[in-house]
Amino acid sequence: MRQGARGSVLGVTAYLILSFGIAWGFWEAFLPKSSSADLSRFEFYLLPGAFAPALATFIVRKWITREGFGDAGLGLHLRQWRYYLIAWLLPIGVVAFIVAVAEIFGLAHPDFSMCAALAHLAPQQASHCRSGIFNYKGPLSFLIVAPLAVPLLFGEEFGWRGYLQLRLFASRPTLAAVATGLIWGLWHLPLILRGFEFPGNPVIATSVFCFGTILISIIFGWLRRKSGSVWVTSLAHSATNVIGGSLTVLWFPDLSVKLIVGYLGYLSWIPLGLLCVWIVIRQTPARGDDSVAEAL
Repeated sequence: MRQGARGSVLGVTAYLILSFGIAWGFWEAFLPKSSSADLSRFEFYLLPGAFAPALATFIVRKWITREGFGDAGLGLHLRQWRYYLIAWLLPIGVVAFIVAVAEIFGLAHPDFSMCAALAHLAPQQASHCRSGIFNYKGPLSFLIVAPLAVPLLFGEEFGWRGYLQLRLFASRPTLAAVATGLIWGLWHLPLILRGFEFPGNPVIATSVFCFGTILISIIFGWLRRKSGSVWVTSLAHSATNVIGGSLTVLWFPDLSVKLIVGYLGYLSWIPLGLLCVWIVIRQTPARGDDSVAEAL
């Protein structure tokens, strides 16, 4: 086995042990057993574990493989501004699709006033809520907050897109994205089992969530390759959580439909999946069976 291959296997193994071990150990020790028990405490203790991938990447690159940070994508590459824009605004299109299809087919009815959600999450604000009125402040504030929250999501992206997705099947970006997405989804298992991502049957919740993380790993991986910057994927991750996640939770507060209208729920698979198909087609060579297999 070549030295580079040995180093890659060692690095990936160490990364997985560290990122899972640190995050799961912290979450099991400090997170409430249910996300509904104390949401503010749950979110407070969620954050340190979210930096486990970044810490694992630093340890591996610095001391285990000693490969340095040359390919980590730490440059901003602001000339690639179009990919920052896509990363920032993509969740708006996905949420718009979810809302339109849910309403048209009667799968769920959005509460644009957010009164029902605020009554549960922030009762002091709900007293000023006017039912039936579109609350434009929520979407606008999430759009502004998403870029500001980028440093928080760097804690994950420096690991997933700044290390692991580069090392798994390095010459086959689609396969690398699928593998990374599955691993990334399972990394969230302590949160899924506590009902933080999707309620109900944990097997179904885990399956739905992992399929969603595979789709966005394909998209985030594409953004990483095209921009050369892990900051673009950090913005994409931040926008996914802050814009996509928040709006679907606030507009569809009924947990019984979250598997359908959640940001990584069934309806989101259609726009995200179509974008993934476009990405895979674009990155696949036009001729040659061997080259096509290699690209996938």
